[in-house]
Amino acid sequence: MADLPFHDRADFDDAERGFIAKLSPALIKAADGKVVWDNDSYAFLDGECPQSAHPSLWRQAQLCARQGLFEVTEGIYQVRGLDLSNMTLVEGERGVVVIDPLVSTECAAAALKLYRDHRGDRPVTALIYTHSHADHFGGARGVIDGTDVPVIAPAHFMEHAVSENVYAGTAMNRRAAYMYGQHLPHSPEGQLGCGLGMGTSAGTVSLVPPTLDVTRTGQEETIDGVRVVFQLTPGTEAPAEMNFLFPDRRALCMAENATHNLHNVLTLRGALVRDTRLWSRYLTEAIALFADRADVAFASHHWPTWGKERIVTFLSQQRDLYSYLHDQTLRMLNRGMTGNEIAEIMQLPPALEQAWHTHGYYGSVSHNVKAIYQRYLGWFDGNPAHLWEHPPVEQARRYVEAFGGTSAVVALAGRYVEEGDLRFAATLLNHAIFADPDDSAARRLLAKVYTRLGHGAENATWRNFYLTGAGELTERPSKPATSTVSHDMLKALTAEQVFDSLSIRVHGPDAWNERFAIDWHLTDNDEHHRTTMSNGALIHERSPSGDGADLTLRLTKERLMSLLAGDGDAADLDHDGDLTVLQRLTAVLEEPTPDFAIVTP
Repeated sequence: MADLPFHDRADFDDAERGFIAKLSPALIKAADGKVVWDNDSYAFLDGECPQSAHPSLWRQAQLCARQGLFEVTEGIYQVRGLDLSNMTLVEGERGVVVIDPLVSTECAAAALKLYRDHRGDRPVTALIYTHSHADHFGGARGVIDGTDVPVIAPAHFMEHAVSENVYAGTAMNRRAAYMYGQHLPHSPEGQLGCGLGMGTSAGTVSLVPPTLDVTRTGQEETIDGVRVVFQLTPGTEAPAEMNFLFPDRRALCMAENATHNLHNVLTLRGALVRDTRLWSRYLTEAIALFADRADVAFASHHWPTWGKERIVTFLSQQRDLYSYLHDQTLRMLNRGMTGNEIAEIMQLPPALEQAWHTHGYYGSVSHNVKAIYQRYLGWFDGNPAHLWEHPPVEQARRYVEAFGGTSAVVALAGRYVEEGDLRFAATLLNHAIFADPDDSAARRLLAKVYTRLGHGAENATWRNFYLTGAGELTERPSKPATSTVSHDMLKALTAEQVFDSLSIRVHGPDAWNERFAIDWHLTDNDEHHRTTMSNGALIHERSPSGDGADLTLRLTKERLMSLLAGDGDAADLDHDGDLTVLQRLTAVLEEPTPDFAIVTP
């Protein structure tokens, strides 16, 4: 750590620049009194770095914890530190354009109020979503009512916003509780944020659909008298994302494509693997398109960068970072190395290592390299020994038997702990617990190992995973603090996505011997769909031809949603055919488990 430039205080200066006012107290509550955000709980970060934290991560947490209203440049303001993401406000002719309304409606409303308290009660005249992740649209109904306010988003925003949060939403939310440390105390021994911000709020997630799509780079729109020039960047940090320039304000918004950390190529909560090759190329394009026209660059997280030379350096280093990881991973995999092997030896160039914003506080070199490998070659490393391994519990039982029993494994792990090899100690103890979940000695020792690994991690999400795992070895798993599968999210599903979501819930073995077809006529949009149960799979067709359905239903999409959620009586449905087929369908549907085990079988 001694060779890192801790003397460089430029980030602290930038994080304070333009400060106007804090929210005091920085405590945001829902209508029922539930606390959904408490930034004051991070006051301990004002102190010196303790032994229980990596100094580099402590520094990042100190920067991310700064909250309040800040002026970016004339007419552009940001509220930072009131949720995981930033809310940016651009003053127009009639009111204010809001960019990225945070995770929850409660935090978004509080951020807007803070702005209005110091800049006047301007109406919200437009809303811009930079990309399709929930921390950039979830608070929409906290700032607009969704009636007559234009909402601008990159092409295919709705498709990706909804599919990511619904299809694998339960598993992602469970793992997000680990990634963001949602149930950890905010303390020098506990959660220090997540590198990208301090955490996710626990309020109401909403979604107001876009009214205007950005479909091409170079598209220019005038929003409340403010000119905006867009750059589409699909497949980078999100499947649907865009950067944009305010040419008359000489201000560049980089969405989440360039932030003050190494981002995730694949998040620990789970997501589609991102394309670092494209990511790097879009950053090169952004420099070419906008660098000569911008005096400040800001993003949906962290603090801005001022001055053309500094902007170009920042964007170039971010570009080089993703390009280097991509190209070097490909170079080494083409020499026969596996993802784990590449991750173990990958080193960033010294010039990048000396730049604070390339450090792995949120993503990491290690898990990003494995993600790049996965994108190109998948889960299999080519070794036949890994082709058909036993699942975790059966593998663990065999390892423990080979080592001489659980007590012997725990004793061996203790020796590795003493020698400082916490990584292999964790591997041994994980086998011990998966072979014998009730072994209290193994649980206690693994909890200590995870705690030490967490306290030594520079990456905030690794720290949160380790510390949450340590906690769940001694306590029952907790349900995620926030659900992204909100009413607005479900309402936004297309009919195809509704039936996709339904098919994911079919318990295949229970449906092996079922064979039926249901025609769904959605009367509010005149759509016809057919679902056919065939060999345990629910097959969907749009606009099916011919007869043959066992049941035909005529209903609105809203009635379809409530029906599939188990609300209301099906007997009053407008239908032809055998209504009991609907009961046969619902009988083979399985509810997801939001608090499934992770560190135990």
